[in-house]
Amino acid sequence: MNIFARITPQDPLKPENLPEKFVWVSIAYTYAIWVVGGLYVVGSLLGWILLTFLAIKLLAQDEETPEQEKISISFSIWLWIIGMLAMQVALIMGHLDYNLSTGQIIKSSIGWMKGWAALALYPLAGCLKIRPEIIYRAVCVVGFCTLLITPVLLVTPSLHLPQVLYVSPLRAVGGPGNEFFDVPLYEIDGSTGDLRWRLFTPWGPALGFVGNVNFMLVLQEKNKAWRWRGLAGAVLMCFVCKSRLAQLCIVLIPLLTTLLSKFSRPLMMVGMGFASFLSGIFSPVILLALENYWEGFKSARAGSTRVRMALKRIAIERWQREAPTWGHGVVEDGPHIVEYMPIGSHHTWAGVLFVKGIVGFFAVGIPMVWSFVVLLFKSMNPRNPTAGTGLSVVMILFLYTFGENLEILSYLYWHGLIVMGIAFQESPRDFP
Repeated sequence: MNIFARITPQDPLKPENLPEKFVWVSIAYTYAIWVVGGLYVVGSLLGWILLTFLAIKLLAQDEETPEQEKISISFSIWLWIIGMLAMQVALIMGHLDYNLSTGQIIKSSIGWMKGWAALALYPLAGCLKIRPEIIYRAVCVVGFCTLLITPVLLVTPSLHLPQVLYVSPLRAVGGPGNEFFDVPLYEIDGSTGDLRWRLFTPWGPALGFVGNVNFMLVLQEKNKAWRWRGLAGAVLMCFVCKSRLAQLCIVLIPLLTTLLSKFSRPLMMVGMGFASFLSGIFSPVILLALENYWEGFKSARAGSTRVRMALKRIAIERWQREAPTWGHGVVEDGPHIVEYMPIGSHHTWAGVLFVKGIVGFFAVGIPMVWSFVVLLFKSMNPRNPTAGTGLSVVMILFLYTFGENLEILSYLYWHGLIVMGIAFQESPRDFP
């Protein structure tokens, strides 16, 4: 312990209440929880535990409760709550439309509690007295641990060790698959044969997803030593996973956040006007460069791109033809052309349309668009320090809707959702 203390920066930032302690332990001890295969369990349960804390505080408050101690829930959070409840309604109606059994409805509802519900529960946890600084520091700890463990994992293929060390007995509690409970050393990409690492996530792109969320949170850490460790760990996640989207996001999201949050400043307006003028002059070159980049992006892993595009096309065509309002209720195994992957996977919007119909589509889309607009305006005001980070999280979620199913990975990026909720709760009088 003394040796570890010497190589880590120290300062007095510590959890001050029970919700902060739960959040701190769940993030900072990510790798310890991963070794026992408990990340999926922790991420699925913690939102409901924090909801219990919130309910207790709401029931305990009265007229005599000091104003600064009272719990209030912003409209933006209510919108996520309503949207995710609508997802459950769509789930039940889709099951009834296709005469699925009561047992299947119960099973799918449990899946909703562990997945889609988290997109409302964790922003709601932002109403508790959880300081974002606690989350930033805990994420830095994860980054530092990543720096320590990754060099060891990078040599495991050379030692001819197995790709997966073991599957945790916690798999017995149920979940999407073994990959959510296993401890992998490395993996070999099926389409390219390249080595890649997924660390504590179920697949490579998921690690890039978490790495991008962590990167934007770590940028807010005030302790420089911790910040650099956290940033290095987040960047490492985005590159060892070899995800194209992860490497694009880690450049694009910080740039977009900076531009959008400072857009109302005169200097930024002048700069954007000048950039717009130049882009008009050089538009043919820019468009050609973008087209070449996109073609290179798709061809980097052509097999994966082909499967994803086919899955999206099949999901949307069958949604339009068979179940436009409530969807099919569940995903279905795909044909050989998509390597038997489930129809409704690998794309949030196509998946929502296929499984939950147009009702589910708007249940996710409306809160996401609203969140972007609210946090965009809040981020322009320097008195809302968390809004820019919340805006970054929303933009990452949006970009990853085109490559992942948001609900199935919510147990990994939930800390970003709490920060988004904290940003929603920043005082309305500070809204520009």
